[in-house]
Amino acid sequence: MNIELRQLRYFVAVAEEMHFGRAAHRLHMTQPPLSQAIQQLESALGGVPLFQRTSRSVSLTAAGSALLPEAQRILQQAAALPDLMRRTAAGASGRLSLAFVSTADYSVLPPFLREFRAAYPDVAIDLREATTDVQLEELMQQRIDVGLLIPPLSERVKAELDYLPLITEPLILATPKGLRTLRGKRKATLKDVADMPLIIFPRRIAPAFHDAILACYHDAGLTPHIGQEAIQMQTIIGLVSAGMGIALVPQSVSNLKRPGVDYTTLAQKTPLVETGLAWRRDNPSPVLRAFLELLRKK
Repeated sequence: MNIELRQLRYFVAVAEEMHFGRAAHRLHMTQPPLSQAIQQLESALGGVPLFQRTSRSVSLTAAGSALLPEAQRILQQAAALPDLMRRTAAGASGRLSLAFVSTADYSVLPPFLREFRAAYPDVAIDLREATTDVQLEELMQQRIDVGLLIPPLSERVKAELDYLPLITEPLILATPKGLRTLRGKRKATLKDVADMPLIIFPRRIAPAFHDAILACYHDAGLTPHIGQEAIQMQTIIGLVSAGMGIALVPQSVSNLKRPGVDYTTLAQKTPLVETGLAWRRDNPSPVLRAFLELLRKK
């Protein structure tokens, strides 16, 4: 079977006009080559007639009626291809795979997604939550386009990845609600909660974040008792809500209004926790390029 778009266009013109002469005029051609093209189409479709013709009228056969909407759909899709290619090349159409650490869900991720969705509504976004170590491996294996993660990046990955810092924020204290030692205090010290277990990310998951928390205890002259480790911020806050201990979290996590948790500013100066964007330097995706350009305008 060798069906040409030209033949389908001729067939649709005749079917819509129900007259070979008017269809030929619409197509800026004479009637004989139009009739010949329809015969060639019928032959390509197995010799099934598409029109019933008399000296006074033209009508569609059952096969012609079945073909008409399909032919119209194919022609519409073919006509849309140049625009689709232009939009894809400009990053306005396609797919972006993005992974993010759980803390980004309470800070930079929601506004970025809203802005990108408004600017590029035809781009499909694949989202997945993943720790920094998982994201770096996924980026190195080219399984995701971009990652929202907590640095640092090792020298090995720096050779292949680019990085854009997005936000830095201090640590605050998350405690079970109504803790007696914090009643009436607008700011807290770690000594106020020194006897409570610390809930923290494992160091292998987020070494910079883990070390920043321990540095806070060291600066306060304390040694923390690590009661639990968890790899998701929702889990950490859930454990705090259950009274299992306290946590030091980025300030934006206070946007997670979990019942049973109080967030309090620390009186001491804390290290800043950075969240940034990493992507492969050799990724040619126009969608990724459009995403990065939008972020850099902020």
